[in-house]
Amino acid sequence: MMTPFFHRDLLKRLEDEARAGRTPQGLMLCGPQGTGKMALALEYARGLAAGDPLEHPDVHCVFPVAKDARHGRETCNDYLPLWREMMRDNPYAGLQEWTRRMNAPVNTQPIIYARESDALARKLALKATAPDGRRVVLMWLPERMHEACANKLLKLLEEPPRGTLFLMVSQEPEAVMETVRSRVQRLDVPPIDERLLTAELMARGAEPHRAEQVARKAQGSWTQALRDLMEAADEKEMLEDFAALMRIAWLRQAPRMKAWSEDMAAKTRARQADFLAYAGRMLRESFVSNVRCVELEYASEAERAFVSRFGPFVNERNILSLAGLTAEAQEHIERNVNPRMVFFDYILKVTVELKK
Repeated sequence: MMTPFFHRDLLKRLEDEARAGRTPQGLMLCGPQGTGKMALALEYARGLAAGDPLEHPDVHCVFPVAKDARHGRETCNDYLPLWREMMRDNPYAGLQEWTRRMNAPVNTQPIIYARESDALARKLALKATAPDGRRVVLMWLPERMHEACANKLLKLLEEPPRGTLFLMVSQEPEAVMETVRSRVQRLDVPPIDERLLTAELMARGAEPHRAEQVARKAQGSWTQALRDLMEAADEKEMLEDFAALMRIAWLRQAPRMKAWSEDMAAKTRARQADFLAYAGRMLRESFVSNVRCVELEYASEAERAFVSRFGPFVNERNILSLAGLTAEAQEHIERNVNPRMVFFDYILKVTVELKK
């Protein structure tokens, strides 16, 4: 089934501005993963280039890479076929999936290196193939630019070749160098409408009630909606892990804390990160249940059964601390910190907070 496209209203707005001659020299589409920024960028670039933006000679793609000396790969050109393949398969993909596809070495963080700005300058110095000279620089995750790369890019942003649009897609715009941000126009891509998510999930065979439940919980992310629809069994396992975490922490059972953290450390890093994201959501559900705000509940039946019993232990005295601890642990996992240390430290701190 084809990858869905949700932001037709934004695309029309951008296309209308282009027809009116109001295309900016730099545009940065911003928003959380899964809301369709890259899908929108690709459709917009398709119209500007009048062809497939992933193959067009006047569309230059820049994205973070992991240096791989074993296979002699260290630039975007070395990874371009693989990146094109991922974007065709799933333009909603994030850095984690890209790192997996590159088969990047452990503890390697993909970066846009300084040499990419040099390579881009050489490409833009060549004559465009289009009669109107229009070109697009499609940059995915500019927040991953090395400082040296960002500094070199400034000159191109300040004095771009005629007809060149810098089209950036950012998940963390505040992490982009301020001097770069100041030279592009920012457009925040909103979460996907819940009704559109529901309709698309039903088109993929989901029962109406299940589709509505998944769309509501996804909070505007197609990536999250699809993951929730396809991974019900995995969600059951994560609920069991979360329930075990909270029971052990509440009972202050040190030997079981160690065993729980070691079990979590044995899982894949992607599964660890997914669990911590899930834990953050379940803490929110527990607090919402505790304050009896039914209209804000997104939990499934199984989750509600646990939350109804556990909710009273998550309250105004500890919810912010618990949420902060969970976000910090997730960040450490994504930065390849030792998972045994991360999860044991996490369960110890949760134990302290639950007693408040």
